[in-house]
Amino acid sequence: MTKQYPTLSAIQSDLQQGVITVAGLVEGYLHNIKINEHLNAFNEVFEDEVLIYAEAVDEKIKQGTAGKLAGMVLALKDNICYKDHQVTASSKILDGFTSIFSATIVERLLAEDAIIIGRTNCDEFAMGGSNETSYFGPVKNYADHTKVPGGSSGGAAVAVQAGMCHAAIGTDTGGSVRQPAAFCGIVGLKPTYGRVSRYGIIAYASSFDQVGPMTRSIEDAALLLQVMAGADEYDATVSDVPVPAYPDNLGTSGKKKIAYLSEALTSPGVDPEVRQLLTEYIEKLKQDGHTVEPFSFEYMDYVVPTYYILTMAEASSNLARYDGVHYGYRSRNATDLESTYKKSRSEGFGKEVKRRVMLGTFVLSSGYYNAYYAKAQKVRRLIQTRTKEILNQYDFILAPTTPTPAFNIADHMKDPIVMYLEDIFTVQASLAGVPAISLPVRNNKDGLPLSLQLITKSFDESELLSFSKYVLELAKN
Repeated sequence: MTKQYPTLSAIQSDLQQGVITVAGLVEGYLHNIKINEHLNAFNEVFEDEVLIYAEAVDEKIKQGTAGKLAGMVLALKDNICYKDHQVTASSKILDGFTSIFSATIVERLLAEDAIIIGRTNCDEFAMGGSNETSYFGPVKNYADHTKVPGGSSGGAAVAVQAGMCHAAIGTDTGGSVRQPAAFCGIVGLKPTYGRVSRYGIIAYASSFDQVGPMTRSIEDAALLLQVMAGADEYDATVSDVPVPAYPDNLGTSGKKKIAYLSEALTSPGVDPEVRQLLTEYIEKLKQDGHTVEPFSFEYMDYVVPTYYILTMAEASSNLARYDGVHYGYRSRNATDLESTYKKSRSEGFGKEVKRRVMLGTFVLSSGYYNAYYAKAQKVRRLIQTRTKEILNQYDFILAPTTPTPAFNIADHMKDPIVMYLEDIFTVQASLAGVPAISLPVRNNKDGLPLSLQLITKSFDESELLSFSKYVLELAKN
């Protein structure tokens, strides 16, 4: 195992002193990838080109022209386009497909001399909460190989967790950065919807999808967000709100008002150690002078069904483009246009993707649109309004990231409803479009990571990151 640096600044310090080189760092990560192949975290490793890039960055460091991410070795979730590289969203229907352009975030990362080491396994089209729906097989949790890593960005989380890269970029639709980060004991940030460009991200649900960093530290999450965020002429949904210097604003200021989700302490579905963790941190924050008060979210029973109705509807529309005609997988058994559509899609999509596409098509269909989709949009507005009301009274909402630690592989695959309920604490921020972060605070008695989640106002990532750093420092005491 190569040395695991806590922050990019620690790496850059050693680079400046000549203790290491970027090429040597990359070789160490490649070694870690090889010895951890059994975890199935990567769909592809860019082994040859990454060493060439590393040598080029080493030369830039010598010349004093290196970008702010020099020394940052990143993995990309396999639904993020990188020019002249394959991108499959871990689906058979895109197996072998090569992207002809790079996502905006990839261009911004490369411009600052980040090195992309490979593309990581994920749930197919980001649809899943355990990284078991991938065409390339499930990913295993580094902490316990019998456990899932979470989903859909499970491969990205494990790559960071097991030291196969320094950080990773995932996507979060309803918790797909935060939940695997929680299961793998790393930091996972979902920015405000519209803070980061979605151009070049394979869409699951367009009004929810958001790119987020997965890191070992708050400092690196702040730096990656700063590099990726901001207006983009290729994405009309991106905000032109100025991007703060997030890494420069990580000092806490004053005492905060925090609302904690009372249902997390009363729901029978919450693991006892998760409940104990939340209780413990409520007391720690109170003892440190913060105002910490309970709130009951009256729409808690509706957040998961609302989220799934809306995302499945959007998925059925977004995935219509994969038809066996334009690109991607085409069935060899097709004989005419209709059979090309039917056979390519039935053979190319996995079970969970087909379930969501069919349910999404149903809720959009004539006679059911008003009963399901239109009603879910109204409930989403209620959830947004109530969440913003709470955040107008409090600085943060505190809750567990997940109701349980990582569960056994195959445990939830037989019952999709049980799997969907794993998102109970993460989908509120996604429905409201506000930023949220998962913070690894300790392990349970079995050595599995446990995490807490903080939610705050739209575009208030500076305060969120600053207070998150404080909470993690509190965890060390």
